[in-house]
Amino acid sequence: MGVSRRGLLVAGGAVGVAAAAGPAVAHGAGRRVRTGFDRLAADGYAALVGERVGVVTNPTGVTSDVRHIVDVMHADDRVDLAAVFGPEHGFRGTAQAGGSEGRYDDPATGLPVYDTYLKSGKALADVFTASGVDTVVFDIQDVGARFYTYIWTLYDCMVAAELAGKRFVVLDRPNPVTGRAALGPVLDRAFATFVGREPISQAHGMTVAELARLFNGEFLARPVELATVRMSGWRRSDFFDGTGLPWVPPSPNMPTPDTALVYAGTCLFEGTNLSEGRGTTRPFELLGAEGVDRRWAEAANALDLPGVRFREAYFAPVFSKFQGKTVGGVQLHVDDREAFDPVRTGIGLLVTAKRSWSGFAWRADNWIDKLTGSVKVRTLIDAGADTDEVVGAWQADLAAFRAVRRRYLVYG
Repeated sequence: MGVSRRGLLVAGGAVGVAAAAGPAVAHGAGRRVRTGFDRLAADGYAALVGERVGVVTNPTGVTSDVRHIVDVMHADDRVDLAAVFGPEHGFRGTAQAGGSEGRYDDPATGLPVYDTYLKSGKALADVFTASGVDTVVFDIQDVGARFYTYIWTLYDCMVAAELAGKRFVVLDRPNPVTGRAALGPVLDRAFATFVGREPISQAHGMTVAELARLFNGEFLARPVELATVRMSGWRRSDFFDGTGLPWVPPSPNMPTPDTALVYAGTCLFEGTNLSEGRGTTRPFELLGAEGVDRRWAEAANALDLPGVRFREAYFAPVFSKFQGKTVGGVQLHVDDREAFDPVRTGIGLLVTAKRSWSGFAWRADNWIDKLTGSVKVRTLIDAGADTDEVVGAWQADLAAFRAVRRRYLVYG
């Protein structure tokens, strides 16, 4: 698989670790999950005392009453907040996919905002050095999929912080689609890009703090000085609506937790000539193209995939693929999220799309290989493999990754 274990686990201390707070409950009904930031603030920012702090964050870095953590920390004289670092889409979230906000001074706080998007290694280390901070803090909501770029922003920032001699602190947030299982193909390093730097599975089943521990223990050539501030009240079986936390879209095309539920599978349609639903109100739940008809939904339903049904659907994206055109396709309806497997579902949809629509094609740059992490999925589907054959092709690599992953999990 390419994942090698180092004997030394440099995961840093878990700041403010407390006994389990019991199961998370539905919104508004009793105990709430407390995020890493909530616990950091409740502890008087003790983990940051005497440090000049920079924060890597975006609009998801909010408190339970939806105040942004940068605004909260800037107003609190117990923490010396000196800089903000914005990822893809920007710190305040003004940029679409593939964009960022650049370098500017935040009008609300006056803090310098530095752009991290598409920066890594020495270039990003130089940004941290120029900012004058001692400690880099990371607080961004992930959605649980390898190709969601914020986890690679985390990775790149950890590498750069080590190069710049900075301490690194990760404030944890829930995996919104649970942390029960790792699913899907494992990346082959030959296909490493910003949608997958290292060999983890397509749906990783980890929180960002757990991923940081794994990155530090397995993948970084020189581990960074790492600390993690864990959540309380979160269990691996919790979906986001069981946390009591507010949902803030982590990116413009991730509007709801329902989007995150299917994303690890249906984002694969970015690697095809079909629309993945960008430019609609249900991105990644609506899929289609000109010329697709009811036969795709019928074929997908015939697979009898667990926890999901497919509705024949027609839609007109207002941007992205097929902008302004009415296209046919399917809408996913997850009726049993405990049984639902997003990656198997995504493969089943690719197999049936190719078989039921003569116009099916992969993107000319073979982007599907970057998303799935190797040529296997594309070549197997092109060779006529069915869903079970494609899914079976990654099971050995997945089992090996699961064994590595298990060592870095911190929640029950």
